[in-house]
Amino acid sequence: MAIIFYYGSGSPYAWRVWFALEHKALTYDLKAISFSEGDHKKPEFLKLNPRHRVPVIVDGGFALCESAAIVEYLDERYSSGGKLFPGDPKQRAVIRRVVREVDTYVVETMDPLVELVLFTKRENWNQEAISAAREKFGREMEKWEAVFAGDYLAGGLSAADVTLYPMLALCLRIDIRKPDLNVASLLGPKLKAWMKRIEALPYFEKTIPPHWKQK
Repeated sequence: MAIIFYYGSGSPYAWRVWFALEHKALTYDLKAISFSEGDHKKPEFLKLNPRHRVPVIVDGGFALCESAAIVEYLDERYSSGGKLFPGDPKQRAVIRRVVREVDTYVVETMDPLVELVLFTKRENWNQEAISAAREKFGREMEKWEAVFAGDYLAGGLSAADVTLYPMLALCLRIDIRKPDLNVASLLGPKLKAWMKRIEALPYFEKTIPPHWKQK
């Protein structure tokens, strides 16, 4: 039976799970949730996640929300495809640490910038607040650039990579709406090269948020 995957187009958390499903070579049915139509607040969805957020998976009657938990569940539950938490206990601990760092420090610095630009009307943009948020996000990116070693974040391709990539991809969308902000310049050469490696994965194109493909 296929896994049912409830997602929102453009959600970096849902994208993380989408990456995991493809990396694990699993069979799944996509169920798009429309926030504008209030799908996330409908009774049938609230039964799956009372916090009315995506992603959610349903695997043989077992419903699970929270992207980090879903990725780890998929890796433990299924042996197909590549491991998302490979290696010995020490390597897996590093992967979990990096996932936690993304969900704490990267999200903490990116959320204000995303909110101020992507989810605020142009006429209400606060340039001073945007500049301050950009600077804070840039300082966080400097930390990641400084510690980056190897082709991927924690050895081979892992849950760490599928966690960070969607966050940075969303931030780069800011430059489409406000080019002068030049968020792309905040990423160093190591991070940019790493993003290119993720984008070269054979299943990458399949997972791009559908509305991002619209011109």
